[in-house]
Amino acid sequence: MTIKDALQARFGDAPDVPPEAEALIDMAARGVCRDYRDDPVDPALLRTLCAVALSSPSKSDLQQRDIVIVTDPEIRAGLDRITGFDWQPKAPAFLVFCANHARFRACHEMAGVPVANDHLDGFFNASIDAAIALATFITAAERVGFGCCPISVIRNQPETVASLLGLPDHVIPVCGLTLGWPNRPPRIQPRLSLGATIHENRFTQAQEPGIAEYDRRRDFPRQRDTEKWGEKADYGWSDDKARQYAVPQRTDWGAFVRGKGFRLD
Repeated sequence: MTIKDALQARFGDAPDVPPEAEALIDMAARGVCRDYRDDPVDPALLRTLCAVALSSPSKSDLQQRDIVIVTDPEIRAGLDRITGFDWQPKAPAFLVFCANHARFRACHEMAGVPVANDHLDGFFNASIDAAIALATFITAAERVGFGCCPISVIRNQPETVASLLGLPDHVIPVCGLTLGWPNRPPRIQPRLSLGATIHENRFTQAQEPGIAEYDRRRDFPRQRDTEKWGEKADYGWSDDKARQYAVPQRTDWGAFVRGKGFRLD
């Protein structure tokens, strides 16, 4: 498979790919992994991947992102119970990527300088730092042959996660991640077209054409919440996501973040 083949399968269209971009085929053809072999993960390799992930860019060199490697069986079991995924406990390794605004505040205390920017931007910067580290970790892990799956569902019970991991004020969980040696090659998951998601100079306002085109390419063998919403002949991605988020989720997230000392104004 060439990188153009992978991008065509992913987006339904593909740019003209220059020869030097062929080195990116592993990234273009990647996919999440929820089926792992029993083989253990070398702790030294895991910490090396963490180091590579933390080599990623950080807003203003603030480095507001930390990684918790979960090795304690009781803590791991507690995190697995939160999500309820039957495949998750079989993953050999589990990590949690955190937004850490506590270190920034400690710098102010050590320097005897007041925190003048205690507002939403602090939460935003720390969360983005954590997300960049997460994406870099996944790329590095897949480069050496691992399979990964991000677990945002840990935010369904943030208080429990914070308690299990001992997270102090101004540190919040952003995402969990399973990791292990995959049982099978990744599947290329179709995405919204490049025409719908790459903009030049000015943002394209109309969302519906790109969504409709994507709905035609995505196959959903099972429809969500048919008891409530019924069956639909042309069920697509937009129907699935709308039904998924027609149910309130994480309504306590804002209160949790504020309770950890973040100001969101």
